[in-house]
Amino acid sequence: MERERRYIRKRMWKAGIQSIPFYLCRLFPIRKRKIVFCCIEGTTGYTCNPKYIAEELIRGGRDYELVWLVNDMSKAFPEKIRAVKNTLWNRAYHLTTARFWIDNSRKQLEVRKRKGQTYIQTWHAKLGFKPTCLDRGASFSRIAYLVSRHDSDMIDYVLSNSKWYDDTLPTGMMYRGAVLRTGSPRCDILVNDREGSRRRVRACYGLAPDAKILMYAPTFRGGSQHTDRTIEAGQVFPDYGRLAGALEARFGGKWYVFLRLHPQLVARNLDREAERVSAGKTGNKRAEGDTFLRDVSRADDMYGILAGCDAFMTDYSSAAFDAAVMRIPVFLYADDYETYQNERGRLLWNLRELPFPLALQDEELERQIRDFDQMEYENQLERLFQETRMSEDGRAAARVVQFIEEGKFDF
Repeated sequence: MERERRYIRKRMWKAGIQSIPFYLCRLFPIRKRKIVFCCIEGTTGYTCNPKYIAEELIRGGRDYELVWLVNDMSKAFPEKIRAVKNTLWNRAYHLTTARFWIDNSRKQLEVRKRKGQTYIQTWHAKLGFKPTCLDRGASFSRIAYLVSRHDSDMIDYVLSNSKWYDDTLPTGMMYRGAVLRTGSPRCDILVNDREGSRRRVRACYGLAPDAKILMYAPTFRGGSQHTDRTIEAGQVFPDYGRLAGALEARFGGKWYVFLRLHPQLVARNLDREAERVSAGKTGNKRAEGDTFLRDVSRADDMYGILAGCDAFMTDYSSAAFDAAVMRIPVFLYADDYETYQNERGRLLWNLRELPFPLALQDEELERQIRDFDQMEYENQLERLFQETRMSEDGRAAARVVQFIEEGKFDF
């Protein structure tokens, strides 16, 4: 306990010192046409909800100064966006002089917002499995509380796609402010550009036009979540070869598995895994020269790839609900279901009561795939969407942009 108190005092002292540049930069005026974007504290590139809001702004030819704070300056951005290294002083200057902030995760403890600025929090999940903030109970640490409280106190608007998400905000995000029921901008591509995405994804990864793809996107893990989710069959579940075989037996065609690790895991230790995939050393081959496992973890935008997929699998990622918007099969593979809940906190859903078939080990996963009933699945999805009042109609980004320009949206 004393050790935690010392750590918190150190963090708060450091945040106080690092807040000084934010106050000094108030010497500069707020630029009314300036918008600053950031994703996951700058650790990812051009992606998630902020990307699709920025694209809508660019597509409309609107005259805004668009700045993106990013840690890795090698990340690619459109010409209309100015990528800025996410250092303390850059962060302080650009956030302090921007009229709008658009982010998908928490701002750092040192960040200070001034009068006349608007902070739109898009977050990186809507309907989801994992408890956050107060919903985590005893596993929600004091420092996490302080960071969350600091950020939520600055937010002006949170984007939502459902009544269910609205209702979770007071405890799941420690937020009781204004909510914009726009939908999720990152889901627009899942509604509007399926065919174009299918062609682009297959061309990008050298696949035949009729190839079928399942994306496997396990969530980030800490605690019991230390499981090392690698691409090698045999080290951890699932068995990718068995997975592809079951998909081909049930749905026909030639299937490929696209592995999408969480950005935080990618940043830590993916280099050796990427090398093994590119070298074809995973042991997951149908025949010589035909490696069916693809590593797509380093691609900045998961949703540009997901829009071209035919099925999706995860353990506890909220992307399951997003993928379901396309009515493609979604499978849950949760080989640590009980231990995960014990350390993370009780999940927000009973996984066995959702439309998504749940498996705890390989044999069950294979059976769930082979017995998959598309009609029953879609009927269950419709009930889920109605019960949660979830809506993703492909116009979320346009609503956000209209709100930025007019202070309202009317469609």
